[in-house]
Amino acid sequence: MNDSRGELLALLREKSFRYSPDKPFRLASGRESPYYVDCRPVSHSARGLALLGEILFEVVQDLEIRAAGGLTMGADPLAHALALVSYQKGRPIDAFSVRKFPKDYGAGGLIVGPVAPGDPVAVLEDVITTGASVRQAINAARDFGLVVRGVIILVDRQEGGRETVEELVRPVRAVFTLDDLKAG
Repeated sequence: MNDSRGELLALLREKSFRYSPDKPFRLASGRESPYYVDCRPVSHSARGLALLGEILFEVVQDLEIRAAGGLTMGADPLAHALALVSYQKGRPIDAFSVRKFPKDYGAGGLIVGPVAPGDPVAVLEDVITTGASVRQAINAARDFGLVVRGVIILVDRQEGGRETVEELVRPVRAVFTLDDLKAG
């Protein structure tokens, strides 16, 4: 594991990962688990953003994408970090967001950002459990006319979500798994 990945993993273990075997957490999926992963303390920090941008840029190199994004708000900092670092490295990859609900004013729609139908993109997700949020983002992107070339997940909880998403698109890559976080 390179230094950036090791540092990001340490940050996620320290700021984003919790274990409570006696009082399980209720997840967005409705499931209960003794493990809770909230990437926002890391993905909203200056150091976390810098590391995320660098690592995500490496992960998407072979996908030949023009933009990356996903369901707001979990994917937003990942997309913005990737966009900034990609620009700094001379290979710009724009960011986009998928709204949870379309606006009924202004330009409306679910997709926000400098993308157009036909653009090749990657869908990003901070944490995957069942895959429902990623599926929602993939479907919205495709409905808009984007070509989804892959999915990048920061933390895979290893509860079947990744496999569900692989039925829609491949590759699906996880930077870390729940096992990685637990190993610390």
